[in-house]
Amino acid sequence: MAAPGTPAANVMIGLSMPETDTWSPRVVTALGMNPGIFTGPGTNTYLIGTGTHRILLDTGQGVPAYGPVLARALEHAGCTGLQEIVLTHGHVDHIGGVRTVIEQVGPLRVSKLPDPDDFATGLLLSPLHDGDVVQTEGATLRAVFTPGHARDHLCFWLEEERALFSGDNVLGIGTTVIPTQGGDLLDYMTSLVKLLAGAPRRIYPAHGPCIEDGVSKLREYIEHREQRERQIVEALRTAGPSLVPELVKRIYVEIPKVLHGAAAQSVASHLVKLEREGRAHREASAEGEPPVASRWRLA
Repeated sequence: MAAPGTPAANVMIGLSMPETDTWSPRVVTALGMNPGIFTGPGTNTYLIGTGTHRILLDTGQGVPAYGPVLARALEHAGCTGLQEIVLTHGHVDHIGGVRTVIEQVGPLRVSKLPDPDDFATGLLLSPLHDGDVVQTEGATLRAVFTPGHARDHLCFWLEEERALFSGDNVLGIGTTVIPTQGGDLLDYMTSLVKLLAGAPRRIYPAHGPCIEDGVSKLREYIEHREQRERQIVEALRTAGPSLVPELVKRIYVEIPKVLHGAAAQSVASHLVKLEREGRAHREASAEGEPPVASRWRLA
């Protein structure tokens, strides 16, 4: 059982945040207005730069209420328009607002790491890869490939501040879900170590408040995942072969039951990682049965 105060205990349910805010001379937020159990107050979208036209990082989900918030954020930032849109990844609460933004401000270049699912969006997307740079007046964004939460996930270094836009890989409160579809815990841990090596002063997350000590937060995230893995191994050692929901009930006693479904995804991702390492196995299951529905045992 995780002690109170661990990241998973600090969920974003009930958290409120300003619709627009200034987080640095180069960073103004516009809340995506898509609150929910997993999005908290909503997706943080960012106006980046100091000039008359800024980069917009992520676009929220495309809800009608976002348009007026973006307009107020542009006014709050003292700029007159957008230079382009940059996306951290293709989940709907990040990419879903692209069309709404373009309808509001006019045609824009939209860039992200290419993914096979991009075709289904119907959007014209410009490719963005690890190490690529997007510049605007007063700000330089450098893309860093950080799969784990999603296979097409990019974080971005704001070089002028040695700050990190972390997308969904690091949240302002709580921990990110590692889905069994499109997610990979081994990749995620590698991504966290990669980000830690950059020693970010601050982290600007896609959900939740600004993180003032980036290095400490990344260390906390790594330690939390390692702790969860130890808990899963111990639960299997104690109880024997178990279904994922049984493991969730044993381990995630500190979070609301409404989040147990998301916790099951993360437990299953841990188990897939252990399976790849030869430390756990699925018992006989129906063909195509997802990891979250399988019964697991230690190797």
